[in-house]
Amino acid sequence: MPILYLEMHPGRTLEQKRAFVSEVTRVSVETLACPPDSLQIVITEVPREHWAKAGKLLSDS
Repeated sequence: MPILYLEMHPGRTLEQKRAFVSEVTRVSVETLACPPDSLQIVITEVPREHWAKAGKLLSDS
């Protein structure tokens, strides 16, 4: 059972997330040769103040 984890900043609409998981499921099923109901996708929204790059919080950019 494949489980895909995606971390992103908040701000995407529910419709964008629906479109994303639909397309990722389609491609994953084709590529991994697995049934759609075996694939799980977990979306975690991480605020910019909890994300850092190059030693700086993204909220400070």
